[in-house]
Amino acid sequence: MGRRHTQPAMILPRPVHLACTAVMVAVAAAPVAFLLLVSVMPDAESVSGRLWPSRLAVGNYVRLWTTVPMAQGLANSLVVALGAAVLATLAAVGTAYCLVRFTFVGRLVLLRSLVGFQALPGTMLILPLFVVFSSAQAFLGVQLVGSRVGLVVTYLTFSLPFATWVMVVHLRKIPVALEEAARIDGASRLGALLRVILPLSVPGMAVATTFCFLNGWNDVVFSSILTQPETRTAAIELQVFAQSQEGGALPLYGQLMAASVVCAAPVVLLSVIFQRQLVGGLATDGVKG
Repeated sequence: MGRRHTQPAMILPRPVHLACTAVMVAVAAAPVAFLLLVSVMPDAESVSGRLWPSRLAVGNYVRLWTTVPMAQGLANSLVVALGAAVLATLAAVGTAYCLVRFTFVGRLVLLRSLVGFQALPGTMLILPLFVVFSSAQAFLGVQLVGSRVGLVVTYLTFSLPFATWVMVVHLRKIPVALEEAARIDGASRLGALLRVILPLSVPGMAVATTFCFLNGWNDVVFSSILTQPETRTAAIELQVFAQSQEGGALPLYGQLMAASVVCAAPVVLLSVIFQRQLVGGLATDGVKG
């Protein structure tokens, strides 16, 4: 028997493979292309349903900053999403290291609970979190409702289990022999973790940080309840802007789409910067001997 072909290009005829690829690219690119076109389209033409602008209204990207407080929303989103992602990843490295390298009572229960936490719908935690945050303000004098700190704590409740599981999977692929060699050379366990394990964990940390960042950046449910006008995130500002255009005499769809492009730009930039680490963390099989 010949060797089985596992590559799609070898299984499908080349014309069929190219046609399927073209269809998938078109389906994925069509909404993005429409978003970009409407963002540079005059408002009167976007309302009329035209698919191609008669002229480029680049001023939409300039006027949106005065129409909606997008700069403030972007700053709030960057602080809370990046802060929660970095804190979750750093805590996940230490937690995953203990779960992978040590054996203790309750270890398997904790590992399985990480998966179970991901199955809980976030809407179930809205009321408990609000009550806990309100109680903290009443009894401890710490304001969490309406503050950026409250959002960071909220996002950590979802990001930390996911980041820990990602790091557990990644650390399992790092040979213990590398750490033992560092210990023989005189490094402490903490030194081996910082000098050997941590550099080898960069792809996994990039994956965990990126997805945790996306979790906070795209959130609308929690940020709509736990924020006030001064701490609204970009997603909430975009939602409020979209709702204000309903029923208007001339909806500012051009500026709305421009604001959507601006909100998506940081995520795209982050993916481009960490593209190599993301591919390495998602597609490789760890350290190769």
